[in-house]
Amino acid sequence: MQRILVVEDDPDIQELLKNFLQEAGYEGVLAGDGVEALSTFSAMQTDLVLPDVMLPKIDGFAVCELIRKQSQVPVIMLTALSGEKEQIRGLDLQVDDYITKPFSMPILIRKIAAVLRRSSGPKQDEHQTIIYRNLTLDCDNYTVTVNEVTSELTQREFEVLKELLTNQGRILTRQNLLDRLWRYDFYGDERVVDTHIKNLRKKLGIPLIQTIRGVGYKIDTEYWHG
Repeated sequence: MQRILVVEDDPDIQELLKNFLQEAGYEGVLAGDGVEALSTFSAMQTDLVLPDVMLPKIDGFAVCELIRKQSQVPVIMLTALSGEKEQIRGLDLQVDDYITKPFSMPILIRKIAAVLRRSSGPKQDEHQTIIYRNLTLDCDNYTVTVNEVTSELTQREFEVLKELLTNQGRILTRQNLLDRLWRYDFYGDERVVDTHIKNLRKKLGIPLIQTIRGVGYKIDTEYWHG
């Protein structure tokens, strides 16, 4: 049974989430504040973290940031803060998905299933690597190595980079990427793609991903240093 760490300070919402998770076939583990969440996360194997943003002691953004320093476990952030600034901050912290309160419990369960499905990865990709000049994308460990420098990627960053690399020379629009990678699980602004591209560029450290203004993105096949 897959274990989900629910980080929520409202006891009623805690129990509601735990009951729905159990009905959907998951084990729900509860934490009431950010400190307890980090302690629980360190003490047991967790398949997905579901933190609220507004938490006592340490807020959800800080919890996510500290988790990301040690793990690429999937994170879906819950929040009543629906502004673009808060969503972008969450995406910058490499959360896998973002859902605002009030939300539909069936949609949340559906999102959890989709994120867990993606994080497990397709079996045929195990031990596979994609090599493009001095770049190696490790499909087993979700890492990218450029000029002998290795960086970890989130599940979504990996999927975006893999899609671009396997379509070298082709322009992929934001909608192309949303349709191929987010599919029916996406409920939000297509600018989420831009945030993942920005994070990838930072990790790659080279201008390999070219922006085609007003259209989308592609691998710049004419660029390479090293």
